[in-house]
Amino acid sequence: MDYNPPNDPLVILHDDAEVLAIDKPSGLLSVPGKGAHLSDCLLGRVQKVFPQALLVHRLDRDTSGVMIFSLTPHAQRFMSMEFEKRQAKKSYIARVWGHLTPKTGTVDLPIAVDWPNRPLQKIDHESGRPAVTDWRVLRHEEQSSRVRLMPKTGRSHQLRLHMLTLGHPVLGDPFYADGPALRFPRLMLHSEELRIRHPGGGPMLRIRAKAPF
Repeated sequence: MDYNPPNDPLVILHDDAEVLAIDKPSGLLSVPGKGAHLSDCLLGRVQKVFPQALLVHRLDRDTSGVMIFSLTPHAQRFMSMEFEKRQAKKSYIARVWGHLTPKTGTVDLPIAVDWPNRPLQKIDHESGRPAVTDWRVLRHEEQSSRVRLMPKTGRSHQLRLHMLTLGHPVLGDPFYADGPALRFPRLMLHSEELRIRHPGGGPMLRIRAKAPF
């Protein structure tokens, strides 16, 4: 698959002495891939403007939305621990194929790497790591549903795979959708909101980026 990342300027959602939040565009790697042709990434672009920026978490290449960076080693340790302990609260917007029912639900299915087909993931009840996603249908569209997804864990491809197991793949997903569900200009998955405790104390940080679809 060719890598042609967008050249959008950085969209800064939050910036203080310790925390930086960016609205990541779809199609841009969070960190460098293997090989010079995959070197362009959000971390690299951020570090050109904020040389002290450090990685805290990642989003899939084709997912857009809120991505947070630390600006001090202390902030990186503090916020990384929040993700590790599942204290950071994440909310995504997705458009999925078909009419998802009921209106709310939870997927609790363990995920493991599908080694022969990397980077694909698979449901694996024997060796998979726990993965839990809550969902809420916002509205049904003509051939799809607009949903809010609230992952309780942070496995690779978790939201995409969990929606697939329900029979409702995310529109435009190059890995897990096929047929008419694939015929969209981008992956219809967006990190809409992140709530996390500020490493400097005080109230929870609530950072939002409106879905572009």
